[in-house]
Amino acid sequence: MLTLVLPKLVSFEGMGRRSASVAERNVTALGSAYWLVMLGGFLEPVLYLFSIGIGVGQLIGDIRLPGGVVVGYAEFVAPAMLAASAMSGALSETTFNFFGKMKFMRLYEGMLATPVRPIEIALGELAWAMIRGSIYSAAFLVIMVAMDLTSPMRALAAFPATVLVGFAFGALGMTTSTLIRSWQDFDLIGSAQFALFLFSGTFVPATAYPAVLRWLVEVTPLYRSVDLIRGITTGTVGWVQVLDVVYLLVLLAVGLTVAGRRMERMLCK
Repeated sequence: MLTLVLPKLVSFEGMGRRSASVAERNVTALGSAYWLVMLGGFLEPVLYLFSIGIGVGQLIGDIRLPGGVVVGYAEFVAPAMLAASAMSGALSETTFNFFGKMKFMRLYEGMLATPVRPIEIALGELAWAMIRGSIYSAAFLVIMVAMDLTSPMRALAAFPATVLVGFAFGALGMTTSTLIRSWQDFDLIGSAQFALFLFSGTFVPATAYPAVLRWLVEVTPLYRSVDLIRGITTGTVGWVQVLDVVYLLVLLAVGLTVAGRRMERMLCK
């Protein structure tokens, strides 16, 4: 029995090591301009929080959540901004940057001359995307706690949820990058991302939409992410949040599987 288990353990250990080397390559290749890009990606949801969550919130007042709990508008909007920040950080790395490395820099073709496999490249790039997404999420949670929009314990509980959101959108982004044909297709990705940002229960509850539109909103990945994080930060966790976690895990598994297989077909011709 031990002889059957050990090769599998060694195989998984080798996969993890090779995937980590892909992520390490991205860290060593960082330039000073990259940190400015990261700062811009972090500031956008923070500015939305101050301008809409606090500014417009003064006009709107309190919001009643589906469970009957009443929260301030800034408390309602902040978890949505956090989910959108985790989404944006992950998609930035696994769409535009990933596509450039694969199609134009031909970086991965050189990696495949080593023992690294396509699925390990995908895992390494996903891990790197999550480093960026986790930095965004941690900093935003600190701001939420400082503004008294959630408690420190709830913020700690919300952080793993934001990591899951980033992983799910990172896998989705890599799958999308293996399907698009040119840089012009990124306009479609940007439009889809902005539509998700606007219509995922971000600024108004899903119950405010007509029945058909509400159903469409509630099946989107960002809505499920917002619902999960909002439930944690406002202390209204219930069985619906279990559904959110399952949804994001399935999205992660499917996205990573499809991305790995498509990369193998594209790079191992």
